[in-house]
Amino acid sequence: MTAATMNHKPTVWARWMQALNARIARSWGAQPEPGLDALPVRVHGTEFARTGASPVHVKGFDQPLVWVTFTLLMIGLVMVYSASIAMPDNPRTGSYYTQTHFLIRHSMSLCVAFVAALLAFQVPLNTWERVAPWVFIASIVLLMAVLMPFIGKAVNGARRWISLGFMNFQPSELAKFGVLLYAANYMVRKMEVKEKFFKAVTPMGAAVFIVGLLLLAEPDMGAFMVIAVIAMGILFLGGVNARMFFLIATALIGVFALIIASSEWRRERIFAYLDPWSMEHALGKGYQLSHSLIAIGRGEIFGVGLGGSVEKLHWLPEAHTDFLLAVIGEEFGFVGVVAIIAMFMWLTRRIMYIGRQAIAMDRVFAGLVAQGVGIWMGFQSFINIGVNLGALPTKGLTLPLMSYGGSAILLNLIAIAVVLRVDYENRVLMHGGRL
Repeated sequence: MTAATMNHKPTVWARWMQALNARIARSWGAQPEPGLDALPVRVHGTEFARTGASPVHVKGFDQPLVWVTFTLLMIGLVMVYSASIAMPDNPRTGSYYTQTHFLIRHSMSLCVAFVAALLAFQVPLNTWERVAPWVFIASIVLLMAVLMPFIGKAVNGARRWISLGFMNFQPSELAKFGVLLYAANYMVRKMEVKEKFFKAVTPMGAAVFIVGLLLLAEPDMGAFMVIAVIAMGILFLGGVNARMFFLIATALIGVFALIIASSEWRRERIFAYLDPWSMEHALGKGYQLSHSLIAIGRGEIFGVGLGGSVEKLHWLPEAHTDFLLAVIGEEFGFVGVVAIIAMFMWLTRRIMYIGRQAIAMDRVFAGLVAQGVGIWMGFQSFINIGVNLGALPTKGLTLPLMSYGGSAILLNLIAIAVVLRVDYENRVLMHGGRL
């Protein structure tokens, strides 16, 4: 037997035999060896817990969730490069960009986001619960700052960014995370929402209303929709009466319908969505949608191959951001689109499961935060995919974890890191440890 074999940890069978011998020895009055007081139990297929009083502190995390997230990030990096490589040839923007401009900036954003995610993972959920109101207030302040002259940066008529030199920060992304934390914290503090519904919900409704006004002033209705859905989802998962929930949901839908009806260019988007091929819309509000559908149609089943997209050659605007999936559909076909949809479905389902697990362990704030992240990722990816496939009207929402955008990637990875922290704390508690 080699030294390496001698140094191996005991096998499952050996641990069972040691524990059994300890129990036999104790039944005869002998003192068992320390740490062998209980039989080991397999948890999550990889770690071991004990059924006795000796806790095992497990330092683990959901590896499949990490790998799916990493896969989406890497596919996004490759596709951002593919979708933007022809930008220097565009007569309108060629003088501003090189072939690797977006690749380098997206890579830098990933590095910054990865470091921020590692730091966020170190923060216990108790700390996130304490700072939740302050994160929300900070997002409100930045949403007001972006509307101020010489601070906010306007692009295509929308004032949504604050220039930080190495990247443009979008406060609406922080607002999604801030509302998520605030709503989860609020539901924990106001559990009487079930009995005194309107009195309890009014402050949270006012907070979302203020955020909505600031976002509509940018304007950024897409972000407002995501934030409203996150808040409503946490409200529902927090135990609100279904009848009251659907009453508020109906009122919210009415508000969005009124916003669209009162804005001429938003109405035009709806009409263009209904008939993107008409002469009136094909070169106007329906231009992006029609070329997105052309790109996906060209991809057929298996696509034209990586780098072979024609629509990204100055035909499809914002191919590296809002319409990245259209390029994926053209280059990898139906199979590639289905693979991306499947990964987002699995990601959302897994995050929701981690949240339910935390709530089952009476960790309501942690569970609501995790499920809020699942709603965020699931709903935003659903909207972006629906827009690219022509199933929904055009909205300026990126594909989470994949589209080009530094602040979006940053907050997406921080949110995933918080979910991994929830899972880590769940595992520690299930194995008898303490937080």
